[in-house]
Amino acid sequence: MLVAERIVTKELGRADYLATLEAMRAFTSGRDASTADELWLLEHPPVYTFGLAADRAHGPQSDTGIQTVQVERGGEVTYHGPGQVVLYTLVDLARRGIKVKQFVALLEQAVIDLLDGRGARRPGAPGVYVDGAKVAALGIRVSRGCAFHGLALNVDMDLEPFAAIHPCGMPGLRVTQTRDLGFGYTVRTAGLRLAGRLATLLDHA
Repeated sequence: MLVAERIVTKELGRADYLATLEAMRAFTSGRDASTADELWLLEHPPVYTFGLAADRAHGPQSDTGIQTVQVERGGEVTYHGPGQVVLYTLVDLARRGIKVKQFVALLEQAVIDLLDGRGARRPGAPGVYVDGAKVAALGIRVSRGCAFHGLALNVDMDLEPFAAIHPCGMPGLRVTQTRDLGFGYTVRTAGLRLAGRLATLLDHA
C-alpha cells in the first residue's frame, strides 16, 4: 500500500455549489497516479442537493426559494448553507488500497473523533448522529478508483431549511449542530480539525 503521498488541504471560503462541483469533476477526471490527494474545506450558499438515486418526494414540497441540484453522489436529499462546513474528499482510494465502505467508515470516524466520541453511526444510514439527530451527512462518488464529494457537518447555522425536506430520505429525522451540542467550534476551526483528523486516519488505514 502506497501511503507516502501527501494530502493537500485547501480552504475555499464560501463557494458557489455548481462551480465547486465542476471543479471537483475536473480535478478527478484530470488527475493521474502522481496527483496528490486533496481535502477542500468550504461553505456553500443555500442549496438542496439530491443524490443519484434520490426520491424527489423527499425534497421540498413547496417553493422555498432555495436552489436545488441533482448530482452524482450517493445518498438522498440534503441541505447545504452558511454555518455548515463541507469537506470534499478528493482521494485516490485505489492507490491507498481503501475500499468504499472502509472510506465511508473513516469519514464517519473523523466526525465522531471531532465530537469527542459522542457521535454514533446508524446501520444502513451513512452519517453521524447524536441522540438520534443527524449532525453530519455524507455522500461520495468514485470514478476510476478516485473519490470525490464528501461530507457536511452542521456547525453553527440556520437549521430551518431542513424542515422543508426529509433529510437523507428519512421523514421526521431530526438534525442538530455542534453549537447546540456544546462545542465552541467556528466553521473554520471545525473544518481544519476535521480535515486533520481524516488525513491521519487515511494515512493509517
